[in-house]
Amino acid sequence: MACGSCGTTENGVPKGCKSNGNCGSGTCGSGSNKLAVFDWLSNMTLPSGQERFNIFEVRFKNGRKHFFTNPDNLPITMGDIVAVEGAPGHDIGTVSLAGELVKVQMKKRKITADHEDVKKIYRIASQRDIDIWQQARGKEEETQRKGREILGRLGLQMKLSDVEYQGDGNKATFYYTADTRVDFRQLIRDLASAFSIRVEMKQVGARQEAARLGGVGSCGRELCCSTWLTDFRKVTTSAARYQQLSLNPLKLAGQCGKLKCCLNFELDTYLDALKSFPKQDVVLKTEKGDAVFVKMDIFKNHLWYTYKEERFKWFRLTLEQVLEIVDLNKNNEKSISLEEYEADVEIPVKVDFEDAVGQDSLTRFDVPKTSNRKKNNRNRNKKKPVTVASNNRSKPAAKASPGQKAKPNPNQKPNPNQKRKPQVKKQPNTNPNQKPKPRPRPKPRPKAQGDVNKPEGEVKKVNKPRRNNRNRKNNNPKNDDSSEKK
Repeated sequence: MACGSCGTTENGVPKGCKSNGNCGSGTCGSGSNKLAVFDWLSNMTLPSGQERFNIFEVRFKNGRKHFFTNPDNLPITMGDIVAVEGAPGHDIGTVSLAGELVKVQMKKRKITADHEDVKKIYRIASQRDIDIWQQARGKEEETQRKGREILGRLGLQMKLSDVEYQGDGNKATFYYTADTRVDFRQLIRDLASAFSIRVEMKQVGARQEAARLGGVGSCGRELCCSTWLTDFRKVTTSAARYQQLSLNPLKLAGQCGKLKCCLNFELDTYLDALKSFPKQDVVLKTEKGDAVFVKMDIFKNHLWYTYKEERFKWFRLTLEQVLEIVDLNKNNEKSISLEEYEADVEIPVKVDFEDAVGQDSLTRFDVPKTSNRKKNNRNRNKKKPVTVASNNRSKPAAKASPGQKAKPNPNQKPNPNQKRKPQVKKQPNTNPNQKPKPRPRPKPRPKAQGDVNKPEGEVKKVNKPRRNNRNRKNNNPKNDDSSEKK
């Protein structure tokens, strides 16, 4: 479909605006202009001697359409605003379709040219008619608000969903939804006295209400009922069962609270595919025992069965294998065990994401990144201590003084021939009057060859490992309460 502003190609084929859900001109079927038809016969001339079809399709608020005849042969084209016959008075609408395609629409709705619903077109709307029409349309929101207040005061179990004024402003149609029959005679009197207009009550279903209000479905697109769907067929839970869907009302229900209309879209395809499948209550008889149905994958032709005695294990079988077992059971023969059948099933390898065009992996954000800050701090703290005369490996170490014991070399291997001195355990001090001996001070470290020229009083500074400034605590002295005040 396409509108007049979308243009056509050289061959007369409509280009389309490709807005995918919304149209700037308002004639592609989105929003209130639902099911606007592209007149592909507009550029064709009629055969000689044939008169043009004199009935037009006129659109009103919320996609409401009716057929009107043109008895005065007014020059009317698609998109014109016309004043038509109302009940009572007149109404204002927009011509949505003209020409031979109106015959197709009337045949679809089973309406003939002499039907009582086919009324007259009075005239092309003047500027005064359009101004009165716009003023009446501007009062609809306030009328709906006050009508809900009156409805709540009367305590009626019904919901007022929308209000539509007639083009002359003398009549208003109140659309409501209710689960049970409601006596709204007192409501009509109160509404007529409050707004001084003629009141008409019209009940709509939940699906029609959702179509009038519009919205976005769980699929991310605009609701089908508010864009293109007009015939609301009955949707049952059997449609979900045939498609192997879980009967979860939160997922299967739409914004209207009923089952989604899209459950019927693919139902015929599933029904055609299920013709070759055996019934789910068929029991397979094998040498190991009887097996019952668990679930199926219709488009992969896979079925899962399990033994009645061992239901913890499911076996995947193909449709051909199941039909083979059913044929054997009809001849009073038992098939081999399901384990042997499952071993012959070839499961296709699932192709994961492949980095064929230099793209990143889809799971690159799943694993959290590890910071290198802690590793750097550990490496700084593990610096090697400064060793003296590291380059003089070939030179012998300095001899210790006679009164000083030589320190053991950790790199030197122990001599197996050397005898170890037996370690004598120290006896605990049992005399309470005896004072403990003072601990001996450590003797100075022997000078190495590189330290011969240095004076004895000089102490070599050892580089301390750096600390991380971020982890350093604030060592500023705190003001004590006991400090003297100046």
